[in-house]
Amino acid sequence: MTEHPTSFERPQGADPTDPRGALLRTSTPPPRPSGAPALPAQARTGEPSSAPGTSTSRAKGKDPAGTPVKPDTAGGSEHSQPSAAEPDAHRPRPAPESIPVQPGVGEVSDAVAKERRTGQGLPPGGPMPMRRDGDRLRFVGAATRRIARGIDLDEIVMGLCRATVPTFSDAILVYLRDPLPVGDERPTGPVVLRLRRTDRIPEERDTENGFMPALQPEQPSELSAVTAELCEVRPGGALNEVLRGVRPVFADSPAARAALPELLGEGGELIVPAGQRAILAPLRGRRRVIGAALFLRRPERMAFEADDLLVAAQLATHSALGIDKAVLYGREAYIADELQRTMLPETLPRPTGVRLASRYLPAAETARVGGDWYDAIPLPGSRVALVVGDVMGHSMTSAAIMGQLRTTAQTLAGLDLPPQEVLHHLDEQAQRLGTDRMATCLYAVYDPVSHRITIANAGHPPPVLLHLGGRAEVLRVPPGAPIGVGGVDFEAVELDAPAGATLLLYTDGLVESRLRDVWTGIEQLREKLAAVAQLTGPDHPPPLEALCDEVLDMLGPGDRDDDIALLAARFDGIAPSDVAYWFLDPEDSAPGQARRLARRALARWGMEDMTDSVELLVSEVVTNAVRYASRPVTLRLLRTDVLRCEVGDDVPQLPRLRQARATDEGGRGLYLVNKLARRWGATRLSTGKVVWFELNRN
Repeated sequence: MTEHPTSFERPQGADPTDPRGALLRTSTPPPRPSGAPALPAQARTGEPSSAPGTSTSRAKGKDPAGTPVKPDTAGGSEHSQPSAAEPDAHRPRPAPESIPVQPGVGEVSDAVAKERRTGQGLPPGGPMPMRRDGDRLRFVGAATRRIARGIDLDEIVMGLCRATVPTFSDAILVYLRDPLPVGDERPTGPVVLRLRRTDRIPEERDTENGFMPALQPEQPSELSAVTAELCEVRPGGALNEVLRGVRPVFADSPAARAALPELLGEGGELIVPAGQRAILAPLRGRRRVIGAALFLRRPERMAFEADDLLVAAQLATHSALGIDKAVLYGREAYIADELQRTMLPETLPRPTGVRLASRYLPAAETARVGGDWYDAIPLPGSRVALVVGDVMGHSMTSAAIMGQLRTTAQTLAGLDLPPQEVLHHLDEQAQRLGTDRMATCLYAVYDPVSHRITIANAGHPPPVLLHLGGRAEVLRVPPGAPIGVGGVDFEAVELDAPAGATLLLYTDGLVESRLRDVWTGIEQLREKLAAVAQLTGPDHPPPLEALCDEVLDMLGPGDRDDDIALLAARFDGIAPSDVAYWFLDPEDSAPGQARRLARRALARWGMEDMTDSVELLVSEVVTNAVRYASRPVTLRLLRTDVLRCEVGDDVPQLPRLRQARATDEGGRGLYLVNKLARRWGATRLSTGKVVWFELNRN
């Protein structure tokens, strides 16, 4: 777009002898017949007449024959004359025809016109005035780009303040509704504006350091004079009428003079200079007014013009739309965070014989939802299921599918199915959700009594086991096909899980990126674990939380291409000396035999003070099991930080706690267990069920 000057002054830096500049200054003379004498240029009123006989071609530096003539360097010459279109230095700049003349914006003096054109008369170090419409267009373009760079509410408001101060105004106050409406919500209650941010030119330095001088004490300029941080927009009030008008207004207009005390509070209008040095601009979003901005200029600076109302309107519109979108983005980010947080376990359980730690990192701050998940599920017999999975994609759909698969895995784990059967049912569930629902998953079951772990894999990266001596190895687990392929058989392997070892389960975002393949990343992870283990020595494993942090530190700047889920399990196990296990025949003598066996085990462990409570509860639970069982009943006592008792039988029906009536002969066994035990529960197995309870050690 070509910019045409709107004033009659010569553009700065233009060469008077440039033909293009001559076209802008003078009209093209009519052609002159060959040989005809040159007509003298007519002088304007008040200017000396040119010398007779001087031709136009001579003024352009050529003789009549077209031969270039060396320009005169002296002050005057008999062959030189002033240009006929020389601009008048004192002629005022015409206002654009499309902008109506505002009240009070009439003719300006020669000194003001000169100040607008040249900037003379302004305080040293102050911003130059906008002398042309092109200056305003360039400023609006730069300001809106700066505002548009913000992605959240604070960045957009700060961009508005930094873009306008000091180029457009000396100070700005931004008010926003409290609370800000979101989307199509209809806020209830009165409209309340809160002062969100203020900005102004610093006044701590003098003009020698490049800052504008501070105003005199009798000229209040401190924004701290605004006493009201909150203001309520009264229906039918002056402020309400200005905000409904949408268009910016000068502060000296009658409507603004009545609205400013309501906005700024008692005494707040003292910061507003006299004249057209303040603009009140409503901030209107897509559907409603969401705030207001007040632009201020100091008394010694040139006042606002009518064109500045258009500038303020553009700034207010872009800021309001940006704020509206930022509020919507904030709500969407909040929903995504809440969805992701509820899909992942809030806290990890504390099963017997194993310690757990976890980490989750989204792919980016702007995409906080994904399909990665981890879980730890307590199982009967003091076992625990360790699960980690990854659904393809980084969207709300991926997070929703992840939640469904995680719920399915928890349900299958409650049935105590083998790991390969769990993956098989997950594969069927993924196919029911859709044809393109693909995911990888690794399911492991750790038994602290036998110190063994059973693992099944569905296309997931293999786990890494860090031994107590510092050796890290990648476990050889059959890879399997991803969940959702269908028609694929999964295979499980059983491996040793020695005490003091650490098992690390992770998703591919930790080891794979654009800069490295998955196997290179796995090798780097193994080396990282071995290096961290050397810091604590061969006899002491590294702390779990610190180990997780060290593992995440291996990520470089270009390695965050995917979500990362990390689950670390430290195997403490249960020593054989802390386990007592028996089989009882389903006979009437079984409860008495169970009491004697429990009494002997407590005596061996030095826990005779718990004998009465343990005998009572063991007798009640074994009696219920023997009443319906057809096969031998199992009784197991585990001594850890608590005393745990487990009774298993071949009946799948789970017992229910109920309140026995006064005339009932039975039905009080579980009531006693519920009152005396620290906690208790019942879990269905593939071969029956297990009823367990725990007692605190004295």
